[in-house]
Amino acid sequence: MTVSAEIPQTHKGEAHASNLSGRLNWLRAGVLGANDGIVSVAAIVVGVAGASTNSGAIATAGAAGLVGGAISMALGEYVSVSSQSDSQKALIEKERRELAEDPEAELEELTQLYEARGLSRETAATVAAELTQKDALGAHLAMELNIDEDDVVSPWHAAGASALAFTLGAVLPLLAILLPPASMRVPVTFAVVLIALALTGALGARIGGGSIARATVRVVIGGAVALAATFLIGMLLHTSGAVA
Repeated sequence: MTVSAEIPQTHKGEAHASNLSGRLNWLRAGVLGANDGIVSVAAIVVGVAGASTNSGAIATAGAAGLVGGAISMALGEYVSVSSQSDSQKALIEKERRELAEDPEAELEELTQLYEARGLSRETAATVAAELTQKDALGAHLAMELNIDEDDVVSPWHAAGASALAFTLGAVLPLLAILLPPASMRVPVTFAVVLIALALTGALGARIGGGSIARATVRVVIGGAVALAATFLIGMLLHTSGAVA
């Protein structure tokens, strides 16, 4: 009778995919990028609306904030991820070189690492030998550095995703301030933005496994303070005559 090996079923609600952490980080970064776009552009357009009812001025300021913010987010993400990517690639090449120059020493190192995790010497040696035979580099990267050769981050992908997330978030307050009648612009924008922030806060907490209520309250209060502050500044500039 032939017995086929089956992949163990994971517990419901538990994620065991090797790249799950990376996917969650991307999702979280996307939510944060959209949140930044919402708050920053909303604060700009509400501030201008507090000083002027001119639709052209509001649209110009909002568009400038959207484009400038998206580019800034993309550049910042590109620089940050480039450093991370370069570091990962250097570590991978170092490990590959060490395996080529002294495979026996590397096998012993892997065995000792498994021993340090609680395996007996015999079991650790068996595990290390089998993993080395299958994928020596992958085994060392996973055990020593907790990285995967296939998961090296792309600076271009990160920059594009960051710019896109920011843009999607920024479009919302820009439309909310321009579409309603002049007398309703600010109240509608406040309402739309705070609802959007509540949703992004809840989604971010859901992804991160934190308290949805606390995260939602934090982001809504922070957004409300930002909008109120910029609107007040705009009103003060208008009242003082600094802005016609």
